[in-house]
Amino acid sequence: MDTNLPAASFDSAIAAAADRLEPKVVAWRRDIHQNPELGNREFRTSRLVADHLRSLGIEVRLMAHTGVVGLLKGGKPGPVIALRADMDALPVTEEVDVPFKSTVKTEWNGQVCGVMHACGHDAHTSILMGVAELLAGMREQIPGSVKFLFQPAEEGAPQGEEGGAQLMIKEGCMEDPKVEAIFGLHVTSVHYTGKIGYRSGPLMASSDTMRIFLRGTQTHAALPWRGVDPIVVGAQIVLGMQTIVSRSLDITKEPSVVTVGVFQGGNRDNIIPDEVRMEGTIRTFDEAQRDQIHGHVKRITEMIAESGGAKAKVQIQRGYDVVVNDPALTAFAVPVLKRVIGDGNVGVVDKVCGSEDFSFFQKVVPGVFLRVGCTPPERDSLKAAPNHSPRLFVDENCLKLGVKALSALAVDWLAANPRS
Repeated sequence: MDTNLPAASFDSAIAAAADRLEPKVVAWRRDIHQNPELGNREFRTSRLVADHLRSLGIEVRLMAHTGVVGLLKGGKPGPVIALRADMDALPVTEEVDVPFKSTVKTEWNGQVCGVMHACGHDAHTSILMGVAELLAGMREQIPGSVKFLFQPAEEGAPQGEEGGAQLMIKEGCMEDPKVEAIFGLHVTSVHYTGKIGYRSGPLMASSDTMRIFLRGTQTHAALPWRGVDPIVVGAQIVLGMQTIVSRSLDITKEPSVVTVGVFQGGNRDNIIPDEVRMEGTIRTFDEAQRDQIHGHVKRITEMIAESGGAKAKVQIQRGYDVVVNDPALTAFAVPVLKRVIGDGNVGVVDKVCGSEDFSFFQKVVPGVFLRVGCTPPERDSLKAAPNHSPRLFVDENCLKLGVKALSALAVDWLAANPRS
Protein backbone atom coordinates (compact mmCIF):
# COMPACT_ATOMS: atom_id res chain seq x y z
CA MET A 1 0.00 0.00 0.00
CA ASP A 2 1.32 3.46 -0.90
CA THR A 3 1.78 5.27 2.42
CA ASN A 4 1.64 8.65 0.68
CA LEU A 5 -1.93 8.19 -0.53
CA PRO A 6 -4.77 10.04 1.22
CA ALA A 7 -6.82 8.30 3.89
CA ALA A 8 -9.66 7.67 1.46
CA SER A 9 -7.34 5.21 -0.33
CA PHE A 10 -7.57 3.00 2.76
CA ASP A 11 -11.27 2.42 2.07
CA SER A 12 -10.85 -0.68 -0.07
CA ALA A 13 -8.43 -2.22 2.42
CA ILE A 14 -10.81 -1.48 5.30
CA ALA A 15 -13.79 -2.91 3.41
CA ALA A 16 -11.92 -6.10 2.49
CA ALA A 17 -10.63 -6.58 6.04
CA ALA A 18 -14.08 -5.95 7.53
CA ASP A 19 -15.54 -8.62 5.22
CA ARG A 20 -12.83 -11.06 6.24
CA LEU A 21 -13.22 -10.34 9.96
CA GLU A 22 -17.01 -10.41 10.07
CA PRO A 23 -17.32 -14.10 11.08
CA LYS A 24 -14.88 -13.56 13.95
CA VAL A 25 -16.69 -10.44 15.14
CA VAL A 26 -20.01 -12.31 15.10
CA ALA A 27 -18.46 -15.21 17.04
CA TRP A 28 -17.04 -12.83 19.65
CA ARG A 29 -20.39 -11.13 20.01
CA ARG A 30 -22.21 -14.43 20.56
CA ASP A 31 -19.63 -15.61 23.08
CA ILE A 32 -19.82 -12.36 25.06
CA HIS A 33 -23.62 -12.35 24.82
CA GLN A 34 -23.83 -15.87 26.22
CA ASN A 35 -21.46 -14.97 29.06
CA PRO A 36 -22.60 -11.52 30.24
CA GLU A 37 -21.11 -9.81 33.28
CA LEU A 38 -22.29 -6.84 35.35
CA GLY A 39 -20.33 -3.62 35.89
CA ASN A 40 -16.91 -3.93 37.54
CA ARG A 41 -17.32 -7.71 37.30
CA GLU A 42 -16.41 -8.14 33.61
CA PHE A 43 -13.55 -10.51 34.47
CA ARG A 44 -14.03 -13.01 31.64
CA THR A 45 -14.76 -10.32 29.06
CA SER A 46 -11.71 -8.35 30.15
CA ARG A 47 -9.45 -11.39 29.77
CA LEU A 48 -10.90 -12.14 26.34
CA VAL A 49 -10.22 -8.57 25.17
CA ALA A 50 -6.74 -8.30 26.70
CA ASP A 51 -5.61 -11.65 25.29
CA HIS A 52 -6.87 -10.66 21.84
CA LEU A 53 -5.06 -7.31 21.90
CA ARG A 54 -1.82 -8.91 23.07
CA SER A 55 -2.06 -11.47 20.26
CA LEU A 56 -2.05 -8.55 17.82
CA GLY A 57 1.08 -7.03 19.32
CA ILE A 58 -0.87 -4.18 20.90
CA GLU A 59 0.36 -2.78 24.22
CA VAL A 60 -2.15 -3.49 27.00
CA ARG A 61 -2.85 -1.70 30.29
CA LEU A 62 -5.42 -2.86 32.82
CA MET A 63 -7.26 -0.31 34.96
CA ALA A 64 -10.57 0.67 36.57
CA HIS A 65 -11.14 -2.82 38.02
CA THR A 66 -11.79 -4.61 34.72
CA GLY A 67 -11.02 -1.97 32.10
CA VAL A 68 -8.61 -2.67 29.24
CA VAL A 69 -6.63 -0.04 27.31
CA GLY A 70 -4.80 -1.06 24.16
CA LEU A 71 -2.27 1.15 22.38
CA LEU A 72 -1.52 0.53 18.71
CA LYS A 73 1.49 2.53 17.53
CA GLY A 74 1.42 3.23 13.83
CA GLY A 75 4.41 3.00 11.54
CA LYS A 76 4.56 6.77 11.01
CA PRO A 77 4.59 9.64 13.51
CA GLY A 78 1.31 11.34 14.31
CA PRO A 79 -1.27 12.17 16.96
CA VAL A 80 -3.30 9.83 19.19
CA ILE A 81 -6.97 9.03 18.73
CA ALA A 82 -9.14 6.91 21.04
CA LEU A 83 -11.98 4.53 20.23
CA ARG A 84 -14.24 3.37 23.05
CA ALA A 85 -16.49 0.38 23.72
CA ASP A 86 -18.36 -0.51 26.92
CA MET A 87 -18.42 -4.11 28.16
CA ASP A 88 -20.98 -4.49 30.97
CA ALA A 89 -24.38 -6.17 30.90
CA LEU A 90 -27.60 -5.52 32.86
CA PRO A 91 -29.52 -7.39 35.59
CA VAL A 92 -32.17 -8.50 33.08
CA THR A 93 -33.49 -11.99 32.31
CA GLU A 94 -33.28 -12.56 28.56
CA GLU A 95 -36.45 -13.37 26.60
CA VAL A 96 -34.94 -13.52 23.10
CA ASP A 97 -34.97 -17.03 21.63
CA VAL A 98 -31.51 -17.35 20.08
CA PRO A 99 -29.05 -20.28 20.31
CA PHE A 100 -26.62 -18.14 22.32
CA LYS A 101 -29.24 -16.85 24.76
CA SER A 102 -27.93 -15.90 28.19
CA THR A 103 -28.92 -18.20 31.04
CA VAL A 104 -26.57 -16.55 33.56
CA LYS A 105 -28.00 -15.82 37.00
CA THR A 106 -26.61 -13.53 39.68
CA GLU A 107 -27.63 -11.56 42.74
CA TRP A 108 -28.49 -7.89 42.31
CA ASN A 109 -29.63 -5.68 45.17
CA GLY A 110 -30.32 -8.75 47.29
CA GLN A 111 -32.40 -10.54 44.65
CA VAL A 112 -31.55 -13.35 42.25
CA CYS A 113 -31.94 -12.23 38.63
CA GLY A 114 -30.78 -12.96 35.15
CA VAL A 115 -27.92 -11.18 33.39
CA MET A 116 -28.23 -10.02 29.77
CA HIS A 117 -26.55 -7.73 27.29
CA ALA A 118 -29.82 -5.84 27.00
CA CYS A 119 -28.11 -2.63 25.90
CA GLY A 120 -25.93 -4.05 23.14
CA HIS A 121 -22.54 -3.67 24.83
CA ASP A 122 -21.63 -7.14 23.55
CA ALA A 123 -21.91 -5.67 20.05
CA HIS A 124 -19.77 -2.67 20.97
CA THR A 125 -17.02 -4.84 22.47
CA SER A 126 -16.88 -7.25 19.54
CA ILE A 127 -16.89 -4.36 17.04
CA LEU A 128 -13.90 -2.72 18.72
CA MET A 129 -12.06 -6.06 18.92
CA GLY A 130 -12.57 -6.27 15.16
CA VAL A 131 -11.35 -2.71 14.64
CA ALA A 132 -8.23 -3.49 16.67
CA GLU A 133 -7.40 -6.47 14.46
CA LEU A 134 -8.17 -4.56 11.28
CA LEU A 135 -5.96 -1.59 12.17
CA ALA A 136 -3.19 -3.81 13.53
CA GLY A 137 -3.05 -5.35 10.06
CA MET A 138 -2.20 -1.99 8.53
CA ARG A 139 -0.15 -0.50 11.35
CA GLU A 140 2.82 0.39 9.11
CA GLN A 141 0.58 2.73 7.12
CA ILE A 142 -1.01 4.41 10.13
CA PRO A 143 0.30 7.95 10.83
CA GLY A 144 -0.03 8.05 14.60
CA SER A 145 -1.45 5.87 17.35
CA VAL A 146 -4.85 4.44 18.24
CA LYS A 147 -6.01 3.80 21.80
CA PHE A 148 -8.70 1.19 22.29
CA LEU A 149 -10.69 1.86 25.45
CA PHE A 150 -12.69 -1.14 26.64
CA GLN A 151 -14.65 0.34 29.51
CA PRO A 152 -16.45 -1.43 32.35
CA ALA A 153 -19.52 -0.28 34.29
CA GLU A 154 -21.12 2.11 31.82
CA GLU A 155 -24.46 1.15 33.35
CA GLY A 156 -23.14 2.19 36.75
CA ALA A 157 -20.79 0.69 39.30
CA PRO A 158 -22.05 -1.40 42.21
CA GLN A 159 -23.06 0.59 45.26
CA GLY A 160 -20.03 1.90 47.12
CA GLU A 161 -17.63 1.42 44.19
CA GLU A 162 -16.12 3.76 41.62
CA GLY A 163 -16.26 2.74 37.99
CA GLY A 164 -17.00 3.55 34.40
CA ALA A 165 -15.59 6.33 32.25
CA GLN A 166 -14.81 8.57 35.22
CA LEU A 167 -12.56 5.97 36.84
CA MET A 168 -10.89 5.16 33.52
CA ILE A 169 -10.07 8.86 33.09
CA LYS A 170 -8.98 9.20 36.71
CA GLU A 171 -6.53 6.31 36.26
CA GLY A 172 -5.02 7.86 33.13
CA CYS A 173 -6.61 6.23 30.09
CA MET A 174 -6.48 9.52 28.18
CA GLU A 175 -2.80 10.16 28.99
CA ASP A 176 0.61 8.63 28.25
CA PRO A 177 0.30 9.20 25.34
CA LYS A 178 -2.22 12.01 25.38
CA VAL A 179 -5.41 11.45 23.41
CA GLU A 180 -6.57 14.32 21.18
CA ALA A 181 -9.96 13.07 19.97
CA ILE A 182 -12.33 10.18 20.62
CA PHE A 183 -15.08 8.30 18.77
CA GLY A 184 -17.68 5.88 20.10
CA LEU A 185 -20.90 4.26 18.97
CA HIS A 186 -24.05 2.65 20.33
CA VAL A 187 -26.35 0.14 18.66
CA THR A 188 -30.02 1.05 18.80
CA SER A 189 -33.21 -0.72 17.76
CA VAL A 190 -34.78 2.64 16.87
CA HIS A 191 -32.93 2.60 13.54
CA TYR A 192 -32.66 -0.05 10.86
CA THR A 193 -29.51 -2.06 10.22
CA GLY A 194 -27.31 -0.28 7.71
CA LYS A 195 -28.08 3.17 9.08
CA ILE A 196 -25.79 5.38 11.15
CA GLY A 197 -27.15 8.43 12.94
CA TYR A 198 -25.27 11.49 14.13
CA ARG A 199 -26.05 14.87 15.64
CA SER A 200 -23.80 17.87 16.20
CA GLY A 201 -24.01 19.32 19.70
CA PRO A 202 -26.18 17.76 22.42
CA LEU A 203 -27.19 14.20 21.52
CA MET A 204 -27.96 12.43 24.81
CA ALA A 205 -29.21 13.89 28.07
CA SER A 206 -27.62 14.31 31.45
CA SER A 207 -29.07 11.99 34.08
CA ASP A 208 -29.56 12.94 37.73
CA THR A 209 -31.34 11.04 40.50
CA MET A 210 -33.63 12.80 42.96
CA ARG A 211 -34.72 11.33 46.29
CA ILE A 212 -37.39 12.95 48.44
CA PHE A 213 -38.18 11.96 52.00
CA LEU A 214 -41.42 13.31 53.49
CA ARG A 215 -42.31 13.13 57.17
CA GLY A 216 -45.88 13.61 58.30
CA THR A 217 -47.71 12.43 61.43
CA GLN A 218 -49.18 8.95 61.61
CA THR A 219 -52.86 8.56 62.39
CA HIS A 220 -55.80 6.26 61.76
CA ALA A 221 -57.13 6.64 58.22
CA ALA A 222 -60.59 7.27 59.70
CA LEU A 223 -59.19 10.24 61.66
CA PRO A 224 -57.02 12.11 59.14
CA TRP A 225 -57.45 15.45 60.96
CA ARG A 226 -55.38 14.09 63.83
CA GLY A 227 -52.26 13.73 61.70
CA VAL A 228 -50.40 15.02 58.66
CA ASP A 229 -50.85 12.80 55.62
CA PRO A 230 -47.51 12.53 53.74
CA ILE A 231 -49.20 10.63 50.91
CA VAL A 232 -51.48 13.56 50.07
CA VAL A 233 -48.57 16.00 50.42
CA GLY A 234 -46.41 13.75 48.25
CA ALA A 235 -49.09 13.61 45.58
CA GLN A 236 -49.24 17.41 45.53
CA ILE A 237 -45.46 17.53 45.15
CA VAL A 238 -45.58 15.14 42.18
CA LEU A 239 -48.18 17.35 40.51
CA GLY A 240 -46.26 20.50 41.40
CA MET A 241 -43.13 19.18 39.72
CA GLN A 242 -45.04 18.79 36.46
CA THR A 243 -45.00 22.58 36.17
CA ILE A 244 -41.20 22.80 36.21
CA VAL A 245 -40.74 21.97 32.53
CA SER A 246 -44.07 23.37 31.31
CA ARG A 247 -44.00 26.69 33.20
CA SER A 248 -40.52 27.42 34.60
CA LEU A 249 -38.13 26.66 31.72
CA ASP A 250 -37.63 28.11 28.26
CA ILE A 251 -38.71 25.02 26.33
CA THR A 252 -37.74 26.66 23.02
CA LYS A 253 -34.10 26.23 24.02
CA GLU A 254 -33.80 22.56 24.96
CA PRO A 255 -36.20 19.80 26.09
CA SER A 256 -36.00 18.34 29.59
CA VAL A 257 -37.75 15.69 31.67
CA VAL A 258 -38.62 15.43 35.37
CA THR A 259 -40.11 12.05 36.25
CA VAL A 260 -41.08 10.45 39.57
CA GLY A 261 -40.64 6.70 39.25
CA VAL A 262 -40.92 5.59 42.88
CA PHE A 263 -43.62 6.54 45.39
CA GLN A 264 -43.60 4.44 48.55
CA GLY A 265 -45.52 4.98 51.78
CA GLY A 266 -47.65 2.99 54.16
CA ASN A 267 -48.37 -0.71 54.49
CA ARG A 268 -52.06 -0.89 55.41
CA ASP A 269 -55.24 0.56 53.93
CA ASN A 270 -56.53 2.11 57.16
CA ILE A 271 -53.34 3.68 58.49
CA ILE A 272 -51.91 7.02 57.37
CA PRO A 273 -48.13 6.54 57.60
CA ASP A 274 -45.48 8.76 59.09
CA GLU A 275 -43.27 8.77 56.00
CA VAL A 276 -43.26 8.69 52.22
CA ARG A 277 -40.26 8.14 49.95
CA MET A 278 -40.10 9.24 46.33
CA GLU A 279 -37.41 8.78 43.71
CA GLY A 280 -37.14 10.10 40.19
CA THR A 281 -34.91 11.14 37.34
CA ILE A 282 -34.00 14.51 35.84
CA ARG A 283 -32.90 14.65 32.19
CA THR A 284 -31.59 17.78 30.49
CA PHE A 285 -29.52 18.84 27.47
CA ASP A 286 -28.23 22.10 28.94
CA GLU A 287 -26.15 22.62 32.07
CA ALA A 288 -27.87 25.89 33.02
CA GLN A 289 -31.30 24.27 32.77
CA ARG A 290 -29.97 21.35 34.77
CA ASP A 291 -29.10 23.65 37.66
CA GLN A 292 -32.43 25.45 37.32
CA ILE A 293 -34.38 22.22 37.61
CA HIS A 294 -32.45 21.18 40.70
CA GLY A 295 -33.42 24.46 42.35
CA HIS A 296 -37.08 24.16 41.31
CA VAL A 297 -37.36 20.59 42.62
CA LYS A 298 -35.99 21.61 46.01
CA ARG A 299 -38.13 24.75 46.26
CA ILE A 300 -41.40 23.14 45.18
CA THR A 301 -40.91 20.12 47.43
CA GLU A 302 -40.02 22.07 50.55
CA MET A 303 -42.72 24.73 50.11
CA ILE A 304 -45.54 22.27 49.38
CA ALA A 305 -44.43 20.13 52.31
CA GLU A 306 -44.40 23.12 54.63
CA SER A 307 -47.82 24.26 53.45
CA GLY A 308 -49.22 20.82 54.32
CA GLY A 309 -47.56 20.62 57.70
CA ALA A 310 -44.98 18.02 56.66
CA LYS A 311 -41.19 18.13 56.55
CA ALA A 312 -39.20 17.36 53.42
CA LYS A 313 -35.63 16.34 52.71
CA VAL A 314 -34.44 16.54 49.11
CA GLN A 315 -31.35 14.79 47.77
CA ILE A 316 -30.22 15.23 44.15
CA GLN A 317 -27.30 13.13 42.93
CA ARG A 318 -25.64 14.32 39.74
CA GLY A 319 -25.10 11.49 37.30
CA TYR A 320 -23.86 11.46 33.72
CA ASP A 321 -23.33 14.74 31.89
CA VAL A 322 -24.82 15.69 28.53
CA VAL A 323 -23.30 13.84 25.56
CA VAL A 324 -22.21 16.76 23.38
CA ASN A 325 -20.75 15.94 19.98
CA ASP A 326 -18.03 18.41 19.09
CA PRO A 327 -19.28 20.43 16.08
CA ALA A 328 -15.92 20.54 14.27
CA LEU A 329 -15.23 16.83 14.80
CA THR A 330 -18.78 15.99 13.71
CA ALA A 331 -18.32 18.04 10.55
CA PHE A 332 -15.16 16.05 9.87
CA ALA A 333 -16.78 12.67 10.58
CA VAL A 334 -19.92 12.98 8.45
CA PRO A 335 -18.21 12.98 5.00
CA VAL A 336 -16.06 10.03 6.09
CA LEU A 337 -19.11 8.04 7.17
CA LYS A 338 -21.03 8.89 3.99
CA ARG A 339 -18.06 7.79 1.90
CA VAL A 340 -17.58 4.40 3.55
CA ILE A 341 -21.18 3.60 4.55
CA GLY A 342 -23.11 5.32 1.77
CA ASP A 343 -24.58 8.81 1.57
CA GLY A 344 -28.17 7.62 2.00
CA ASN A 345 -27.32 5.55 5.07
CA VAL A 346 -25.97 8.40 7.21
CA GLY A 347 -28.24 11.08 8.64
CA VAL A 348 -29.11 13.41 11.49
CA VAL A 349 -31.06 11.83 14.36
CA ASP A 350 -33.20 13.30 17.12
CA LYS A 351 -31.92 13.96 20.62
CA VAL A 352 -32.26 11.03 23.03
CA CYS A 353 -33.25 11.43 26.68
CA GLY A 354 -31.17 8.38 27.55
CA SER A 355 -27.75 9.04 29.05
CA GLU A 356 -24.21 7.77 28.50
CA ASP A 357 -20.98 8.19 30.40
CA PHE A 358 -19.16 8.71 27.10
CA SER A 359 -19.95 12.31 28.04
CA PHE A 360 -17.04 12.31 30.49
CA PHE A 361 -14.53 11.52 27.73
CA GLN A 362 -15.97 14.47 25.79
CA LYS A 363 -15.14 16.70 28.77
CA VAL A 364 -11.46 15.84 28.21
CA VAL A 365 -11.14 15.97 24.41
CA PRO A 366 -13.44 16.58 21.42
CA GLY A 367 -15.58 13.52 20.84
CA VAL A 368 -18.31 12.17 18.59
CA PHE A 369 -20.82 9.50 19.60
CA LEU A 370 -22.78 7.69 16.88
CA ARG A 371 -25.99 5.67 16.78
CA VAL A 372 -25.88 2.44 14.77
CA GLY A 373 -29.14 0.80 13.69
CA CYS A 374 -29.61 -2.86 14.66
CA THR A 375 -33.20 -3.67 13.64
CA PRO A 376 -33.56 -5.85 10.52
CA PRO A 377 -35.35 -4.07 7.66
CA GLU A 378 -38.14 -6.64 7.67
CA ARG A 379 -39.13 -5.64 11.22
CA ASP A 380 -40.94 -2.50 12.34
CA SER A 381 -38.36 -0.37 14.15
CA LEU A 382 -41.14 1.60 15.86
CA LYS A 383 -42.30 -1.61 17.53
CA ALA A 384 -38.87 -3.13 18.14
CA ALA A 385 -37.95 -3.75 21.77
CA PRO A 386 -35.77 -0.87 23.00
CA ASN A 387 -32.37 -1.03 24.65
CA HIS A 388 -32.60 -2.33 28.24
CA SER A 389 -35.51 -4.58 27.27
CA PRO A 390 -35.31 -8.36 27.88
CA ARG A 391 -36.49 -8.65 24.27
CA LEU A 392 -33.81 -6.47 22.63
CA PHE A 393 -32.74 -8.10 19.37
CA VAL A 394 -29.48 -7.08 17.69
CA ASP A 395 -29.18 -7.81 13.98
CA GLU A 396 -25.59 -8.99 13.65
CA ASN A 397 -25.34 -7.45 10.18
CA CYS A 398 -24.73 -4.16 12.00
CA LEU A 399 -21.41 -5.38 13.39
CA LYS A 400 -19.41 -5.09 10.17
CA LEU A 401 -20.85 -1.62 9.65
CA GLY A 402 -19.50 -0.55 13.06
CA VAL A 403 -16.07 -1.99 12.28
CA LYS A 404 -15.87 -0.10 8.99
CA ALA A 405 -17.10 3.16 10.50
CA LEU A 406 -14.70 3.29 13.46
CA SER A 407 -11.73 2.08 11.39
CA ALA A 408 -12.25 4.71 8.70
CA LEU A 409 -12.82 7.50 11.22
CA ALA A 410 -9.61 6.63 13.06
CA VAL A 411 -7.42 6.42 9.97
CA ASP A 412 -8.91 9.49 8.32
CA TRP A 413 -8.59 11.63 11.44
CA LEU A 414 -4.96 10.62 11.96
CA ALA A 415 -4.14 11.38 8.31
CA ALA A 416 -5.93 14.75 8.53
CA ASN A 417 -3.94 15.83 11.62
CA PRO A 418 -0.30 15.10 10.75
CA ARG A 419 2.55 15.53 13.21
CA SER A 420 6.21 15.67 12.32
